[in-house]
Amino acid sequence: MSAMLQPQIILLKEGTDTSQGKPQLVSNINACTAVADVVRTTLGPRGMDKLIHDDKGTVTISNDGATIMKLLDIVHPAAKILVDIAKSQDSEVGDGTTTVVLLAAEFLREAKPFIEDGVHSQNLIRSYRAASSLAIEKIQELAVSIEGKSLEEKKSLLAKCASTTLSSKLIGGEKEFFASMVVDAVLAIGYEDRLNMIGIKKVPGGTMRDSFLVNGVAFKKTFSYAGFEQQPKKFLNPKILLLNVELELKSEKENAEIRLSDPSQYQSIVDAEWNIIYDKLDKCVSSGAKVVLSRLAIGDLATQYFADRDIFCAGRVAEEDLKRVAAATGGTVQTSVNNIIDEILGTCEVFEERQVGNERFNIFNGCPSGLTATIVLRGGADQFIEEAERSLHDAIMIVRRALKNSTVVAGGGAIDMEISRFLRQHARTIAGKSQLFINSYAKALEVIPRQLCDNAGFDATDVLNKLRQKHALPSGEGASYGVDIATGGIADSFANFVWEPAIVKINAINAATEAACLILSVDETIKNPKSESAQGDAAASAMGRGRGGAFRGRGRGMRR
Repeated sequence: MSAMLQPQIILLKEGTDTSQGKPQLVSNINACTAVADVVRTTLGPRGMDKLIHDDKGTVTISNDGATIMKLLDIVHPAAKILVDIAKSQDSEVGDGTTTVVLLAAEFLREAKPFIEDGVHSQNLIRSYRAASSLAIEKIQELAVSIEGKSLEEKKSLLAKCASTTLSSKLIGGEKEFFASMVVDAVLAIGYEDRLNMIGIKKVPGGTMRDSFLVNGVAFKKTFSYAGFEQQPKKFLNPKILLLNVELELKSEKENAEIRLSDPSQYQSIVDAEWNIIYDKLDKCVSSGAKVVLSRLAIGDLATQYFADRDIFCAGRVAEEDLKRVAAATGGTVQTSVNNIIDEILGTCEVFEERQVGNERFNIFNGCPSGLTATIVLRGGADQFIEEAERSLHDAIMIVRRALKNSTVVAGGGAIDMEISRFLRQHARTIAGKSQLFINSYAKALEVIPRQLCDNAGFDATDVLNKLRQKHALPSGEGASYGVDIATGGIADSFANFVWEPAIVKINAINAATEAACLILSVDETIKNPKSESAQGDAAASAMGRGRGGAFRGRGRGMRR
């Protein structure tokens, strides 16, 4: 009786939504698989694109997993984790963003029946983590190093990695053309970590094949004043002066006050202003520089002055471009024109202004330090060029990773099938429930080859059976067999040069397993309500403040 009369204890604010136990875990898993279903069809060389139209009217066409995940405004708290792992994969490795989302969702989908049958999620998490570390060890064992090869061999190997990445993109039809361009750009910046040393400039018009690589810096012609057309547009081995100085005739500020006793003194003040600018310009000319670039404006007087002396100048150059010119030519950006010495001037083999489509570009070729490159992209529609830029970014990241970590594995679902076979075999040596969980992890890895087949319109069951049979050969010769997109059968991915850096797979499996374990470890979701009364009070007080302020202001301004 006393138990029935116990008072009810209220811990949380009224209207707080709490869900716990098995149903909410299953609901979280369902949300994650729903998100993965959005990007599922974008995987692989025959993946479809998504057209995303936002509230501002911007249209994006993309099949890059990370871009799609960013643009989808996902509100479900558990599903947001998948967005985060796609972003981290993109920033860490650059490619494999769709893979990582698919793997995480598939791990959860495989775990769902166990959760419904009453298995404790910690048991699943333990087995998944063990399976993940076994899988990563196996990848490292299967990876092939490209270290110690000659530059030409390395170039062709890196181009194969770039081609594999680009084959699933919108510009896949020209993958060889762009792959060699990307490899040249990455090798040009060497082991520099700064990606902004590779500039990508977009010019609508022309075809993809009109895109070209500049071994140096290229940027659009800046705003120019009269006299610009009289300047020479091409130099061989010029000296380049980089400034962060305004070369413009500045009239006296409005609030300045000068008292003159004699009207004739006024002319001397006007002359002083002219002398200041002429002094600056003389110093620039006497430095011997033939190309003058400034981050701030170069006025019409300066433009004409330089034109008369056969010097090219450009003002209002974007800071990013100026930094890249400094890195490439070996120059230093100056904040003053005093004491300009030869050491701070940059140089390059050829400087020219060239027409690209309906834009004019200033191009610096043959730069001494060579730590920068620019890709000028051409194409029909703006959305197409935007997607091409995202595709090249992925390829650039992949080539950088392959160059740094120098180990590659077979793509096309081959490595996933091999790890799946290895884990199934390993599971048989384990007693207890853990055997089932590792088996389910192994089955989840098959989602990659299965999805590749589905997206290409092949019979996934048929292809997967062939792959299982090939990978099960005791000699181990089938380890590098994956899906052959061209014929709908299976082929040796390694022999067909479908390669990807080992780091991409390692990162994807790590991130997907962590995300799956994180979602499995959540046993309660609490959603705090926004208290309506609190909102009402805040609005009322804000109105009161505003009204009071208005009256006070009016009172102060009235005549007494």
